[in-house]
Amino acid sequence: MRHAPLVAGAAAAVLVAAGAITYAVAGDEGADRTPAAGSADAGFARDMAVHHQQAVEMSYIVRDRTEDEEVRRLAYDIAQTQANQRGMLLGWLDLWELPKVSAEAPMTWMGMGDTAAGKDGALMPGMATNTELEKLGTLSGKRAEVLYLQLMTDHHRGGVHMAEGCVARCTVGVEKRLARGMVEAQRSELDLMADMLEARGAGPRR
Repeated sequence: MRHAPLVAGAAAAVLVAAGAITYAVAGDEGADRTPAAGSADAGFARDMAVHHQQAVEMSYIVRDRTEDEEVRRLAYDIAQTQANQRGMLLGWLDLWELPKVSAEAPMTWMGMGDTAAGKDGALMPGMATNTELEKLGTLSGKRAEVLYLQLMTDHHRGGVHMAEGCVARCTVGVEKRLARGMVEAQRSELDLMADMLEARGAGPRR
């Protein structure tokens, strides 16, 4: 089954809520090697953890700004999924005894470095600015729904780009599988969000 390795990796990886970390992926490709601090494996884990945290934040903001069950359900699913994946990524850094913060610019592992960061707090591709997050927190109803869907569309596009980078560059099998799962899931959610925006008389920002 295509998703079985991902599920096994997730189950064996991190129990964040309990503060416990386990890692038992017998025979997994690259599992017996500790990636270097400057590797794609470590860089992806650090950067995607930050990227995911903003998605969780945006999802909780819109949850309190709308009564629309479809948007609230999507926001809940994104928040739960990305919080869990973030815990797995940070757990692997702990197991590898690598720092969660690097002196290198975000996306250096993808050869982008300083060119990846935007302005006003947008550290990586697709990330919302501080101003956009503040605006989301002031809106309600349909306006909040549309802005959230637009921001999350940009966010997912950036996330897919990063996950594809890990699929191409990472060496630890369980992490590559997680990245592949991210690509598939976020592409599916991009299609869903496009439909939801259209239903609200709007579309992606670009």
